[in-house]
Amino acid sequence: MATLSPTVAVKYPQTRHGGGSGAPPTHGNGGGDGRGANGSPDYGERLRRARLGLVVGLTPVIMMFVSFTSAYIVRKGLPTVDPRTNSYVHDWLSVNIPWGLLLVNTVILLISSVTMELARRQITRQAALAPVSSIPGVSLGEEKTFPWLGVTVVLGLGFLIGQWMAWQELAARGFYLATSASSSFVYLLTGMHAIHLAGGILALLFAAATSLLRKPVEGRRIVVDITAWYWHFMALLWIYIFALIEIAR
Repeated sequence: MATLSPTVAVKYPQTRHGGGSGAPPTHGNGGGDGRGANGSPDYGERLRRARLGLVVGLTPVIMMFVSFTSAYIVRKGLPTVDPRTNSYVHDWLSVNIPWGLLLVNTVILLISSVTMELARRQITRQAALAPVSSIPGVSLGEEKTFPWLGVTVVLGLGFLIGQWMAWQELAARGFYLATSASSSFVYLLTGMHAIHLAGGILALLFAAATSLLRKPVEGRRIVVDITAWYWHFMALLWIYIFALIEIAR
């Protein structure tokens, strides 16, 4: 005996006119150009990329000073051949270094690292409060700021002037660039550090210029933040050079 079962009509979802799938549009988290989903600048992503770029840029600097250190230590213990006696001699001379001047320069650079960190924290606080202060009717009061960047520039120039005075003192004591291998390394290490520190001063001047030109505080924060970390690296590098010259002399 046959049985009858009820039939159920299955309704398939209708697509919209125009061939669309009816799926809701998806929005990405921002492209790779440092902008958010709505096209506004993504300063957080830009800051992360800038920090990564700084690490990549400092890598060859670190490798260069590591190679200088290796050459310095090897050359110190390496004898040379005296053409007059045709024998090996140890020609490494102890350099009469003006430790007083170098110590003063070290203190100046460490103080400048502190003022640079204060400048970084100040601009970070301003960037964090910028969205709140932009709300109509909300007033955070007039925040007192201090020109920490300007103080850091002055201290950085003071360090370079102190280095020049130390080189002049070395020359007065009879140690020039070509006097011996030991004096050549002293000039090389301190001179290369001074060149890189001068680049940091140029970055500080650029950061100050962005402030004078009334650039967005988020963009200024990126410049100051990267310059601050570079400046801290220069301070640590100088302490390393100072200790190396003292230990390996």
